[in-house]
Amino acid sequence: MATTTKPSTSATSLEAHSGLLTWLAHDAPEYVERKKRAKFVPPSISIKDVHAAVPRHLFEKSTTKSLFYVFRHVALSVLFYVFATRIDGIVRSASAAYHLSPLARSALIWTLWAMYWFWQSVAFTGMWTLGHECGHDALSQYSWVNTVLGMALHTWVLTPYFAWRVTHRTHHKGTNNLARDETYHPLTRQDLKLPEASRATPIDYKQVIEETPLYTLFKMVVRQFLGFQLYLIHNRKGNPKYPPWTSHYKPSSQLFKPQDRNLIIISDVAIGCMLAFLATWSYYTSFKNVWNLYFVPWLWAHNWIVTFTYLQHSDPTVPYYREKSWTFARGALATVDRPVFGWIGRFFWHGIAHDHVAHHFFVNIPFYNLPKVTEAIKPVLGEHYCYDSTPTLYALWRSFTQCTFIEPEGDVVFFKNQRGEAVREYADDQTSTQHHGEKIAIGDVHGDAQNGLE
Repeated sequence: MATTTKPSTSATSLEAHSGLLTWLAHDAPEYVERKKRAKFVPPSISIKDVHAAVPRHLFEKSTTKSLFYVFRHVALSVLFYVFATRIDGIVRSASAAYHLSPLARSALIWTLWAMYWFWQSVAFTGMWTLGHECGHDALSQYSWVNTVLGMALHTWVLTPYFAWRVTHRTHHKGTNNLARDETYHPLTRQDLKLPEASRATPIDYKQVIEETPLYTLFKMVVRQFLGFQLYLIHNRKGNPKYPPWTSHYKPSSQLFKPQDRNLIIISDVAIGCMLAFLATWSYYTSFKNVWNLYFVPWLWAHNWIVTFTYLQHSDPTVPYYREKSWTFARGALATVDRPVFGWIGRFFWHGIAHDHVAHHFFVNIPFYNLPKVTEAIKPVLGEHYCYDSTPTLYALWRSFTQCTFIEPEGDVVFFKNQRGEAVREYADDQTSTQHHGEKIAIGDVHGDAQNGLE
């Protein structure tokens, strides 16, 4: 009789771990398909065709519905806070009831605080995304409602509302335009002092930009937790056309127009009041208390904000344009929809990563209508609609390690990795027959704010 050999426990465990790693770290089919289209032909899609595909009722804003979402979100954040204030009592009760050892008691404390820090960071991030909606006047047809809500929500997470609104709107008007976009500006070959592509050798890339995984991780941690505030303070990773120490907190900064000055001052005063509140709270309780209840989730919220804002436009398969080849539609299509953290991103972050392509075409449409907008415009966008279901943390690592630099010349460029390789290249023998018409459409777009096209 034939005998069968049972797989060993260690072999089964190894297979399980391998399967988990494959699930957590793999390129999604959509990403693989874009890589296969290695020769990139810039899209020539009419904005008017995209606009015509969206049913008119999706443009409507409901102040009542928007207020419901805001109040529900704030209420959940308050519930998380109440839970945190009861952690010590929960641990005491559990210790008395189950005679916990000091080690078990410590483990329980850390577990409960970790739960609070995660969920409150998720809630803080959602407040920021709702403030982002207000910055586009997308929650209410009444401008003052958007302003009041946006100021309150963004100030709570230490974001200067009016200052950030100005530069974010500029980002929308020049998305992935290397001359005009405001955020996540890529380094060029010249910035890294690399030899010209025709002369560069593998040794050149290895000596100049190759990093150890540990150092890459260190840089990621700094960027993830502090990057957004450093961008606000001194334009880190912002457009290099501005002078050093350009700041969102400086009313005279070149980021703003003279007529923005008073609004920037109001933002600064609001941030000052929030800092004063945190200092007073620390004085009457303790800094440790405020650190645990506010600053830890606030830092983690910045990590989530940087994650989805970075991944929206920084991807090896997504192009950057120089002025000659850029159009509004091409910039909007240089955007990737991602189901970041699944239902958490949809419920708590209001789909800011799920429907970002639609948001770039229609900034004034409220977030709760954008899923239907996405479905409506997909047939018009065709293969130029970018969606990527790659697991979020792996996608973040992939972009951080592969989106290293771009070439200093060329109308359409893609990121290159630390070996000087790009996964796609511009099919420069192709021309866009509608490019001139697209430029005309842009003028109409910028003047059609009531329809959400900016």
